Amino acid sequence: MIALLQRVSHASVVVGGEEIGRIGHGLMVLVCAEREDSEQQADALLNKLLSYRVFSDDAGKMNRSVQDVAGGLLLVPQFTLAADTNSGTRPSFTPAAKPEDGLRLFQYFVEKAKARHPQVQTGQFGADMQVSLTNDGPVTFWLQTKAKA
Repeated sequence: MIALLQRVSHASVVVGGEEIGRIGHGLMVLVCAEREDSEQQADALLNKLLSYRVFSDDAGKMNRSVQDVAGGLLLVPQFTLAADTNSGTRPSFTPAAKPEDGLRLFQYFVEKAKARHPQVQTGQFGADMQVSLTNDGPVTFWLQTKAKA
């Protein structure tokens, strides 16, 4: 699975003109399941995401996690993170999980995140979403867990 996380001062997601998720200080995370991913990859990715130290301590060093700072999490499904861009000028989405698997793993990821973190908002799988954010820093990281071959 893949997560593109951005440290934000605020972020929101709108579907059909209606805001469905909003956080203040925290992480806006684009989440993608790849073919062969399972709950094992989702668990590993969530563990890393919740403990990843991207927030500054009193000395200005990135030593605090989203849990340490009681920040919000906005989880947004985005299958395009799995795009293969190695040839031509049009991306291939072959590496992405099938839609039904992507939905199942995104829902699993969100359920587990909500069980472990008090402030979780989400986008909507398969919807045309408008995501707004103010990247704080800017700070952006790519996290990935791979299925074992």
